[in-house]
Amino acid sequence: MEQYSSKWMILIASTWIQAFTGTNFDFSSYSSELKSVLGISQVQLNYLSMASDMGKAFGWCSGVSLMYFPLWVVLFIAAFMGLIGYGLQWLVIQRIIILPYFLVFLLCVLAGCSICWFNTVCYVLCIKHFPANRPFALSLSVSFNGASAALFNLIANAINSNDDTLYLLLNALVPLVTSVAALPILRQPHSQTLRADSVHREYLIFLCLTILAVFTGLYLLILNSVSYSAPTARILLVGAVFLLVLPVIAPGAIRTEEWSQLIHPNYMLLEDNDIDDFGMHKEMMWKEDSSMTLWTENSHGSKEKESWTSSFLLRDRLLLLGEEHSANQLMCRWDFWLYYLAYFCGGTLVLVYSNNLGQISESLGYSSEISFLVALYSACSFFGRLLSAAPDFLRDKMYYARTAWLAFALIPTPVAFFLLVLSGSKAALTAATALVGLSSGFVFSAAVSITSELFGPNSAGVNHNILITNIPLGSLLYGLLAALVYEANLGKSSQVLVLDGSKVCMGRNCYIQTFMWWGCISLLGVASSLLLFLRTKAAYDNQERNRNWMRLI
Repeated sequence: MEQYSSKWMILIASTWIQAFTGTNFDFSSYSSELKSVLGISQVQLNYLSMASDMGKAFGWCSGVSLMYFPLWVVLFIAAFMGLIGYGLQWLVIQRIIILPYFLVFLLCVLAGCSICWFNTVCYVLCIKHFPANRPFALSLSVSFNGASAALFNLIANAINSNDDTLYLLLNALVPLVTSVAALPILRQPHSQTLRADSVHREYLIFLCLTILAVFTGLYLLILNSVSYSAPTARILLVGAVFLLVLPVIAPGAIRTEEWSQLIHPNYMLLEDNDIDDFGMHKEMMWKEDSSMTLWTENSHGSKEKESWTSSFLLRDRLLLLGEEHSANQLMCRWDFWLYYLAYFCGGTLVLVYSNNLGQISESLGYSSEISFLVALYSACSFFGRLLSAAPDFLRDKMYYARTAWLAFALIPTPVAFFLLVLSGSKAALTAATALVGLSSGFVFSAAVSITSELFGPNSAGVNHNILITNIPLGSLLYGLLAALVYEANLGKSSQVLVLDGSKVCMGRNCYIQTFMWWGCISLLGVASSLLLFLRTKAAYDNQERNRNWMRLI
């Protein structure tokens, strides 16, 4: 029982780490001030945003480090990288020290790298301690990363709502304090294999934790808009901390066998030993899938070659879920590159939008709403991440491959960008921000499970970090596109406003072309995810048939 409780404490600790280390979400809150202090152009500011995302290109190092160092050591390496990266930036923005632009760029890279290392620690914790219910654990843990901006907004308002530079100081200190607080919990021993009744009980606990997470998200979303005064923000912050601590009692609240019998879920979760059984059936499934051929019977009983479309969908596709892939094998997979493109044109694009949200709001005349919009994006990202668990909760009622859910989740992104093309109103900006927040949240959370399912759980720490190398590339290309359009409109004197010695582009034209390009690019992401679904559908269907077969025996 002690080990059973410790695994839940580890999961809850991972949600705390995620909640207080999503420091990339609040870049928009202080980017204008940083631009003014450094005296740089919009293009140069975009490079700093890209530098933060470039840190994710080195995220694979965290997966490799976990092979040689204890998990808590990797956690503190991440914390100190953030302390140095954000801490020195705060000293620069406070004009305490002066650093050249190139060194500030490197600090942004270091800060971005710390985020990726924190995420890897949490991914490994969930995969290691919840092998039977990995998607539930990953969704719950990763979802709290989306709440970071809302939480940091509350903390900043509780201290001084008029100081936007405070976010950099919080980014430096809060993750380190959280790591120290979580350390005793994370050094718990690895949990043992669960009995069947324990597996059933896990479903109830995940359900309770998810409901509590929804209440936490609603609390942050609804009450953040009234947290501008320091006294109010302090009260709301106490409530938010209480909601984060409350899940500690959930695992202990559902212990007896009677509870499992009272609320017996239809959804049958795999036990650890069932996972071993699943491995025993791999050869059978492989042979079944390998019997599929590129030839098909026509209505006259003769065989003819399929079209080039069918050939593409069948060629070198994954035949088995959960098979381990090395980095070299990963690079040779068509499915990986379709997955890479879908993420590049979906989740990565939305990250660039969030990084530019401050300038977008400023240009449209809603500079006073930046904190609200950042908190809205954060809260909607939180709910999107929680929704990524829907395929598992609804598995018996409406089963679709997780790659199908990914394709569906990418659809709101082009809708949001084309909405901004049609209207520059506050309502349109709010709705678009909410849509891309929901979409990106689902993608970021589901992607961890998809990487684990398609390319192997044991390799997920390295493989997922290879996947997100597209983030710095997308940040550079998409951000540069936005910056060039922005700078081009600065040449029109009727659209220029000077604030604190820095030129600000005003009006819809500053970003309307960018939104059109982003909308078209996001449609490419939807198409790529649809192709990925069609290529992986058979593997997911075989896994589901195997699962149903094991339930019958």
